[in-house]
Amino acid sequence: MIKITCTSCQKPLSLDETKLPMKEVSFPCPVCKTKITVDRRKLGSEAAAAAQPSEAVAAGAEPDSEENDDEFGTKAFIVGGDNPTLRQAAKLIGYLPMYFASAEQARDRYLQEVPAVVIINPQQMTAPPLESMQPLTGLSTAERRKSFFILVSDNLRTLDGNAAFLYGVNLIVASKDLSNFPRIFKEAYQFHDRLYSSMNAALRGLEIA
Repeated sequence: MIKITCTSCQKPLSLDETKLPMKEVSFPCPVCKTKITVDRRKLGSEAAAAAQPSEAVAAGAEPDSEENDDEFGTKAFIVGGDNPTLRQAAKLIGYLPMYFASAEQARDRYLQEVPAVVIINPQQMTAPPLESMQPLTGLSTAERRKSFFILVSDNLRTLDGNAAFLYGVNLIVASKDLSNFPRIFKEAYQFHDRLYSSMNAALRGLEIA
């Protein structure tokens, strides 16, 4: 692991250099969203360690599209309907949004690079199971546990646990509540983490027995 510091907000960051490609890559600071550029080929130099913001951002230019595969950072997949509010929601919890129009496209990428979060925003809501999203929600339990699945809909109630179970996701968020998304996500993720920590501990106990 290497330690870098965002020169804009001074946030200390840790990067696994073994996951960096042998080229210059950019990613947003999880706190202030300043674009940071790192070059693995120059990790021993002061320039890389300082993690300077890219020249384009320093000059006030627009950053590259979030869908650029060259950008380095933990991903959040947005699947189905795309809009700026969803992309901003992903950024507010520290992830780089990547958009996929179909669940099939998202599944193919998921099997190559597992994201931290999958935000499902179907073009049309139906009764569960949500058939248009089956390629994703139908992944094996072991695969799905690697990510936190969120269903965003106009027609459901935020934090509806029964609906989350029926749709095969970890969290339901009503579209109208996206303005409070960071708080909702934090509370739900902490509960999810405690739940699975207890479950995994119990399973380990059974294995020992």
